[in-house]
Amino acid sequence: MAVIKQSSIEELKNRINIVDVVSPVVTLKRSGSQFKGLSPFNPEKTPSFFISPDRNMFKCFSSGMAGDIFTFVMETERLNFHEAAETLAQRFGVRLEYEKGGIDRQERSLRQMIFDIHEIAAGYFREYFLSDEEDAVFIRNYWEKDRGFGVEMAEEFRIGLAPADGSGLRRRLTDRNFSMDALRQCGLFYERGKANRPDALFPRFRSRLMIPICDHQGRVVAFTARQLEITPRDDPTYEAKYINSPETPVFSKSNLLFGLDRARMAANDDTPFVLVEGQLDVIRCHEQGIKTAVAPQGTAITENQLALLKRYSSSLECLLDPDTAGRNAAVRILPLAVKVGLETAFLSLPEGEDPDTFFHRGGSDALQELRKTSADAVTFAVNCFLPNPRETSAEKKTQALERLFEIIRHAESEIARSEYLRKISRLCLIPEPAVLIDFDRFLRRKNRRSPAASVSDPPAGDQGKVFPAGKLSTAAETLIAICLHDEHLGRSVSEAVNEEWLDDADTGRRLLNRILAEFEHDHWEGPEQIDRLLETDEERNFAYSVLFRKPYSDSPEKLANQALKALHSEYLNRKIKKLELEIANNTEIVDDGMVFLQRKIIEYRRQKSNPPKLEVI
Repeated sequence: MAVIKQSSIEELKNRINIVDVVSPVVTLKRSGSQFKGLSPFNPEKTPSFFISPDRNMFKCFSSGMAGDIFTFVMETERLNFHEAAETLAQRFGVRLEYEKGGIDRQERSLRQMIFDIHEIAAGYFREYFLSDEEDAVFIRNYWEKDRGFGVEMAEEFRIGLAPADGSGLRRRLTDRNFSMDALRQCGLFYERGKANRPDALFPRFRSRLMIPICDHQGRVVAFTARQLEITPRDDPTYEAKYINSPETPVFSKSNLLFGLDRARMAANDDTPFVLVEGQLDVIRCHEQGIKTAVAPQGTAITENQLALLKRYSSSLECLLDPDTAGRNAAVRILPLAVKVGLETAFLSLPEGEDPDTFFHRGGSDALQELRKTSADAVTFAVNCFLPNPRETSAEKKTQALERLFEIIRHAESEIARSEYLRKISRLCLIPEPAVLIDFDRFLRRKNRRSPAASVSDPPAGDQGKVFPAGKLSTAAETLIAICLHDEHLGRSVSEAVNEEWLDDADTGRRLLNRILAEFEHDHWEGPEQIDRLLETDEERNFAYSVLFRKPYSDSPEKLANQALKALHSEYLNRKIKKLELEIANNTEIVDDGMVFLQRKIIEYRRQKSNPPKLEVI
């Protein structure tokens, strides 16, 4: 997929008024300098949805959603950022430029032609599958007898067969007058030589079982092709059991999950997605009534794919192959699932089984049996990193803790982190105060303040948690508001705040850390550029809630000093609480150690009486 130039994104922001974007969806009434209406995200009788034309942004106080023109289209039309930008450009007549040099009309035409090519190809392969040709009789026998699938599944998933001679597909496409550029880039052909004519194109797939790959909207974007006994030995890819379409302007394997176009209709917060390894595993699951099965495209699962799942369900079940590779793949999923907020369970298949064979014999009842012995994310991770805690040295436990901390630090929720740490303490046979202290040290090492990296596109994850309307509720939120609305104080705030006060466990403190880093390194470009610092929808909702209006009338310097005092006090209270827990839960501390801990508590309490103050130049 070609990347839209940042200049085009800025042009869309500047040329399109958010009122024009929202008004076809929400009935708006003017309210002072703003507009208001009923929330498009929640049913309500009293308007809680507000638009600020001056800032070209919206805020929905009933759902917590906030954002700009892109966010509104993404959420109301369930599109990703790229799709939303192209939709807005088409709707308002703005020409987009792409990093690869194409302009909107050309790029859209190419993408649409490739979609059309894949649709025709899927029909062509399907026709050959159903034909009277000898190869077709073989493939139907293979599908039904060798693989044990019913004809209805072949029809539902549009299973096809690529002929050994690909000239028929090429002729069908050239008869439709597709451009050479589209034929080159669709991924169905190799080009030999530079003749710039269709007869220089040769088929990528020959005598292979063809499985169409659809995006989440159900459009055919690629194919997976399985080797068969009839696959020609002179085929360049003969040795490969499976080959996939290459990446094209409409297909990016790291942003797509096989089966999601169907599974998303069945998944919800009470019905988790089931992650399996391959396409045939997904088809088997669907045949047996497991309608939420999905699979990655032959690569390790990515954060984008998990964020896509999070749109539709908050939970995921991973079916693991019982070998080392399967376990390692699951370990790679862990931090990504925690980061996007997916509640993940791991189900281990019996030795020598895969989902295809396992469910073919056992049906959906077999999944219920697996669920009886499933492991949640932390339990699974502990079993991997520290399988025998009673017989493990302190050094090995420390190494295991580091790996566990690296996973759970990505959790957005403080409650979730606390639960994870409590479970780690219990499963690893380590006192909870010690786990808390080590985790605190781990976070401090990770949270060294550095300039925030630029984020080009807002993520396509879930809508984030709700933030209530009303006055600022935390010290961090107050300091963020001061930095956004009274920018001249930003540098002074950055000098007054110690980075150790801002751990990663709280959205406000995490975002404040990034904003202050911008001021500290003279990278601050104004509140209009806040989007590049936002990494999750939760952070976006938080930031836009603060940005939406100036929520204080007091002296900003006075308010900043009050917030600095509170932030400083919060940090010291956390330190004191951990020391008190250590004293209360560890009866084996010797006298000198007890005295040391008590002195530290006294020192922290003394520091609370001497909070930092803003030095305004």
